Amino acid sequence: MGCFTFVKVVMVVFNLLICLAGICMATAGIWVTVNEDSFMEVLPPFTDEYLSHVNVGIFSITIGAVMMLLGMLGCCGAQKESKCLLIMFFSIILIICIAEAAAAIVSLAYSSYTEIILKAWATPGLKEQYGKDQILTDLWNSTMTTLQCCGFSNYTDFSESFYYKQNGARYPPTCCVGPELFRCDEDNANFSSVVGCFKQIVKVTRRNVDIVGGIAAGVTAIELAAMGVSMYLYCYLDKKAD
Repeated sequence: MGCFTFVKVVMVVFNLLICLAGICMATAGIWVTVNEDSFMEVLPPFTDEYLSHVNVGIFSITIGAVMMLLGMLGCCGAQKESKCLLIMFFSIILIICIAEAAAAIVSLAYSSYTEIILKAWATPGLKEQYGKDQILTDLWNSTMTTLQCCGFSNYTDFSESFYYKQNGARYPPTCCVGPELFRCDEDNANFSSVVGCFKQIVKVTRRNVDIVGGIAAGVTAIELAAMGVSMYLYCYLDKKAD
């Protein structure tokens, strides 16, 4: 009986934390939705075209609502000793785990297509909008300066671009070594061999793969523990009913 009480308390506390986290996320989502201008000031610049595809506020509210529902199910199920609520909690966690596993498998299976897909999105923007759209230009300049890279693949992404034509067949300064001393033309850019930003992003990601893997393992462990605790309580109550 002591073990059951302890597990029950752990279940309640754990789900209260989930519920609290959901409330915080939903509150942040509401703030973003109501006061979007203030929120955008703390983010890197993006064009309206890109933002139209992503509604951060609605996404945060949705995830927060799901977390609150999940937390209340687990908390009420343990507190009221309801087998129905506990099995619902277990089922939702199981579905989330399956979805995460499926997403991981798909990501691994299609990882070779990632560069192709991103290049198809990024290259037209560099060709047509870099140097014309100030927001996109500032974003790319910040990225290239921080990562010490040029374009998506390399300097050729800027060949015959709007920027290239408007600046006398020159490339952005980050594409060349010593641009303050030598003209950043095709010969200099080719000689400098500055790597593309995609390669730099992959390099940085690989450096942090242990952190990402640790976080993923921690989340999975928490989900499995929650499933185990809820099933233990369910089985105990089922035996108790018999």
